[in-house]
Amino acid sequence: MLKKELQIISEFTPKINTKNLGLFFGSSLSHRGSYRRVSRVRGQLHVFSSIAMRRRLLDPSFSVLLLFFSSIFILSSISNRSVNAEVITLNSEIFNDKMQEKDTAWFVKFCVPWCKHCKNLGTLWEDLGKEMEGEDEIEIGEVDCGTDKPVCSKVDIHSYPTFKLFYNGEEVAKYQGTRDVESLKRFALEETVKAATKAQLEDDAEL
Repeated sequence: MLKKELQIISEFTPKINTKNLGLFFGSSLSHRGSYRRVSRVRGQLHVFSSIAMRRRLLDPSFSVLLLFFSSIFILSSISNRSVNAEVITLNSEIFNDKMQEKDTAWFVKFCVPWCKHCKNLGTLWEDLGKEMEGEDEIEIGEVDCGTDKPVCSKVDIHSYPTFKLFYNGEEVAKYQGTRDVESLKRFALEETVKAATKAQLEDDAEL
């Protein structure tokens, strides 16, 4: 058993042979030591295994490979997060730019964290975002009026929750119907078609 353990150690550390290991542990391969010596050898086996693993981690080629796979994992996580972001959080830094996107409708929820009516919505807005995922010309957004008061003041938000649809930078409709996914989706689609048709007629008139 002792010979086998020393042989395993020598495989992890090629520069150290079994004879030297025998001298190192203060015992001969031809004599079996006490249980205490055997336990000590087993302990040294774990030490040498750890050293070998550390040397492998410090190897430049191994480090580069580890960094490569770590980068892929991080990028994949970021990508998945972006793909799954059906509802986009809007703030004062990006709100105006997003609303001005050409031929794009934004259906936006305005809320504050302390409003009980906002809390009662539950996952309604997230569910709507998932339902509208295939509609490339309609984006679902939300604004926290507690942290972005200037945005909410600019678009005349005085009660919560408020749902408004914007198209090409202009407010085109305010939703006041039943708060369920199907009704909200129908409203967004119908109002977007109206706004897009109006914008197209205006563009044609300018030609």
